[in-house]
Amino acid sequence: MQIGIRFHDTVELPFEERLQEIKRQGFTCTHIALSKVPGFTADTNALTPGYAMYMRDAFRRADLDVAVLGCYLNLANPNQAQLKATQDKYMAHIRFASLMGAGMVGTETGAPNETYSYDKEACHSKEALETFITNLRPVVDYAEKMGVIVAIEPVYRHIVWNPKRAREVLDRIESPNLQIIFDPVNLLWTENFDRRQEVFEEAIDLLEKDICMIHLKDAVVEGDSVKSMACGLGDIDYKTVVEFAVKKKPFIHATLEDTKPDNAVAARQFIQKIESSIS
Repeated sequence: MQIGIRFHDTVELPFEERLQEIKRQGFTCTHIALSKVPGFTADTNALTPGYAMYMRDAFRRADLDVAVLGCYLNLANPNQAQLKATQDKYMAHIRFASLMGAGMVGTETGAPNETYSYDKEACHSKEALETFITNLRPVVDYAEKMGVIVAIEPVYRHIVWNPKRAREVLDRIESPNLQIIFDPVNLLWTENFDRRQEVFEEAIDLLEKDICMIHLKDAVVEGDSVKSMACGLGDIDYKTVVEFAVKKKPFIHATLEDTKPDNAVAARQFIQKIESSIS
């Protein structure tokens, strides 16, 4: 695995110094959302070729890959004007990624309301899935034209909430440019946390060929919710996931999430220790 980190989880420094610090800490790639970079913009009209090439060159100088360009917006928004603006922003990010050299544009799968808020009955409904697939199609079509991967990230509290739903989306859209970000913890909530290994194994079984990137974080149940944190601090056993990555997806980008500047290196070492134990 090539282990990286989310840019916005790292110590705040001037942009290029921050990239150098990420490299110094032993990471090889980043997951970056332009809206979370101080002093930068993700405005659709600002995503010019010059902006993309500046970012490309800055990452090259730091010897870091851009594993994911994040664009985490709601493709199930029932407000048609807002939905059109969201689709336009995805297409702008796809163009930007093609010039920046990003591995993919990453997205979650939304909620069927204007506030992107979780309602289990609505989010997990068949109607919500149909809406998401319909609204995702033109984005994937554009990604094909631009030669860019769009990767959806299944999340329990969103529309594509389990591996079976993710498989259905992939099979119905049927595009080589639509793939999966595998975030094991995001497939969990209080209802299935005790079955987490079964959930991980189902995801690998159903989605293996389409997994193009992995997110790594830990988690515990706290009351009626799941709290995420840096790897090594919670209840997640990562052996199954790491073994899958090592044996089936060599050199895959895998970025840490929910780290803090003072525990990021320890989280990386925690995963690398598991990796080194796998023959």
